[in-house]
Amino acid sequence: MPSDVFTKTLSDDRRVLIGWSVGATLAGVMYASFYPQLADGQMAQAVANYPEVMREAFRLDDLTSAAGYLGSSVFGLILPLIAMFYGAATGARATAADEETGRLDLLLAYPIGRTAFLLQRFAALTAGAFGLAALVCAGMLAIRGPAGLDSISVTQFAAQCLQLALLAVTFGALAIGVGAATGRRALVFIVTAVIGVLAYALYAFAGQLGIGGARRVSPFHYYIGGEPLRHGVQWADAAILLATAGLFVAAGAFWFNRRDINR
Repeated sequence: MPSDVFTKTLSDDRRVLIGWSVGATLAGVMYASFYPQLADGQMAQAVANYPEVMREAFRLDDLTSAAGYLGSSVFGLILPLIAMFYGAATGARATAADEETGRLDLLLAYPIGRTAFLLQRFAALTAGAFGLAALVCAGMLAIRGPAGLDSISVTQFAAQCLQLALLAVTFGALAIGVGAATGRRALVFIVTAVIGVLAYALYAFAGQLGIGGARRVSPFHYYIGGEPLRHGVQWADAAILLATAGLFVAAGAFWFNRRDINR
């Protein structure tokens, strides 16, 4: 095993990462390309008949603008859920998968501390998340003109994809933290996915439940609440996502260093 866990992890996971990245990009590009058919207002008229709860929860009140359409569907639902599950799946493999197979003992027999090992695995996950987001951004820019999305600038697309990467990093950090504390891959994925779905539901429906301020508990608020497709990078939101990810990894490292992984 090379001493550079970061490089080794990226090399071992390259096919999986390519699969996630290409899949996310194809899904995003496919749904984004539907915008010209919706821009004539017919879809907006149909959506007007939807219950108000649904329109507000899924941001369906402005489907005729490019930012409104992408913010409600592509970047509002499809891509963030893909990013969340990428983080959950990749984070679950960071330590828990190796621990379940007994490989973690062998890896930690090399001259590397547990904290350094965990941080390099987290760094690899982060690099993968930014690679996924970069490919999504490239796909969006490729169809920006043909799909009539040129009202959104290159920097605004880049800003939204930055937030997408940070969302994946946040849920990946949560998965790494749970995996480092428990060593159970299935449990890691279940806990992360459940928390992610609940966090999305809280962000979407808090207003209808009369607890709009509770949205600030959800990572999705800091991912898209500032509308990067309209207003560019939301640095405060990005910093909060990074800080949250750091706390998850720090908590995981704390428990990882105190657990007997041989049990």
